Amino acid sequence: MANFNEYKVVSIVEGGCGTILLGSSGLPLQRLEAELNRYAQDGWQVVFQVIEKKRFMLFWQREAVILTLGR
Repeated sequence: MANFNEYKVVSIVEGGCGTILLGSSGLPLQRLEAELNRYAQDGWQVVFQVIEKKRFMLFWQREAVILTLGR
């Protein structure tokens, strides 16, 4: 297990328009990949991730990836 001196929590959320129009739009994988690459350049590593579902505007649910990064 690696020891980290610093942690950061990042949330990346599914788009709202696609959720309303299509019922679900999926997680923005290109955005997720770009964010992870940007943090990796600064020395961050993924320590833990969880996918969370939240209610969105009463009728829909939206997914979010919660990433814990460490360096």
